[in-house]
Amino acid sequence: MDSNGLSDPYVKFRLGHQKYKSKIMPKTLNPQWREQFDFHLYEERGGIIDITAWDKDAGKRDDFIGRCQIDLSALSREQTHKLELQLEEGEGHLVLLVTLTASATVSISDLSVNSLEDQKEREEILKRYSPLRIFHNLKDVGFLQVKVIRAEGLMAADVTGKSDPFCVVELNNDRLLTHTVYKNLNPEWNKVFTFNIKDIHSVLEVTVYDEDRDRSADFLGKVAIPLLSIQNGEQKAYVLKNKQLTGPTKGVIYLEIDVIFNAVKASLRTLIPKEQKYIEEENRLSKQLLLRNFIRTKRCVMVLINAAYYVNSCFDWDSPPRSLAAFVLFLFVVWNFELYMIPLVLLLLLTWNYFLIISGKDNRQRDTVVEDVLEDEEEEDDKDDKDSEKKGFINKIYAIQEVCISVQNILDEVASFGERIKNTFNWTVPFLSWLAIVALCAFTVILYFIPLRYIVLVWGINKFTKKLRNPYAIDNNELLDFLSRVPSDVQVVQYQELKPDPSHSPCKRKKNNLG
Repeated sequence: MDSNGLSDPYVKFRLGHQKYKSKIMPKTLNPQWREQFDFHLYEERGGIIDITAWDKDAGKRDDFIGRCQIDLSALSREQTHKLELQLEEGEGHLVLLVTLTASATVSISDLSVNSLEDQKEREEILKRYSPLRIFHNLKDVGFLQVKVIRAEGLMAADVTGKSDPFCVVELNNDRLLTHTVYKNLNPEWNKVFTFNIKDIHSVLEVTVYDEDRDRSADFLGKVAIPLLSIQNGEQKAYVLKNKQLTGPTKGVIYLEIDVIFNAVKASLRTLIPKEQKYIEEENRLSKQLLLRNFIRTKRCVMVLINAAYYVNSCFDWDSPPRSLAAFVLFLFVVWNFELYMIPLVLLLLLTWNYFLIISGKDNRQRDTVVEDVLEDEEEEDDKDDKDSEKKGFINKIYAIQEVCISVQNILDEVASFGERIKNTFNWTVPFLSWLAIVALCAFTVILYFIPLRYIVLVWGINKFTKKLRNPYAIDNNELLDFLSRVPSDVQVVQYQELKPDPSHSPCKRKKNNLG
């Protein structure tokens, strides 16, 4: 599809309302994706999966390569089928493995049918995730039950002053819907959703939409709840937020959530790559988002610069007592240095912060800078919706849009990396900080008793033989996988639970919320 005789292909899948998109394979006519997508099939008679192949083009509309379909009713159950599907309206074919199997990972039921209230089922679930069953199916970390009870005071999305709300409950790539309650701003759903937890650091997303028969559903509000922050069995009213999760919109939703998980399995899963979410909005260019990421990166860099100034001030003897203490400490550390002292120092820093927090001397400051920039970004979205045709800011720099988005994303990654390190030591997620303490204790003991050459030898043998032992193994870095579970400052703001504020009026954001 490209002038170089190659393509940058990706594939879209659709089954009803469920949509997935593969990764892009650059510059190839014979891509190998090796990706897995899980669809939920609720109809006994089967269904049709629509598949389209596309060529990614920077700065212009993607090229259509071809399409094909899978008729699930023609496939036998509990069996893996290898399909080679010829692309219609194009050239080439797709090779897929398709399996239809009964699944207990997700379910929808009425409030009267409740797994955890049935004593026998509850005991069975508790037994499944007990500490004694550590090595039984490591991918099955826990069990999540969500009761979607009702919502109150929703925004009126229709001209009649009412809405037709329904609720979407998402956990990673599992996505379930309630029924629609027509012409009601205070709907009651009384539904129970259950999910198997693959990663305890996942975030439960509950979104309320207004159903429109003639066009796509209107957004009414959303909440994002990290699984580790859930208080079991407590019915809570969650204030609905806007699309960016930066501020409140109109209405509250009542949820009751229970999480049961195996802590050891959850810890082990932390050290493998995070599950990619397949349904995500494409990155867009935003002046405020670029500014926000620049400010966040600048703050991380300034920490290093200030540390360098502090060390230099010790060399310059700006404060003789401090420089003398630093000099004595330097001589002592260098003379007695051993490799195990590196994790030991990090361990002491984590422990020191922990005792500061439990003693009430918490020095963690609320990140008002990030909150302010997020608010500005939200207001810019409103403004862009109104003035996009007049100003056309994005259109003026359309030719360099891909470059700007790349810069924007790189700044976000750099800033997030620094913020995640900080939030690990700040005990933002206690489970992860405790896990870091256990790991640092283990590293300290290993480095103290085992010579470094043996450690490097084991590491090198593992790296060199990994592909031989498992040709399809995904390369990963355990430290980066751990840090990917720690929320950045932006995510901390997004996951904050808001308290109902009767004086707050979201009218000025109504257009953005409906968008």
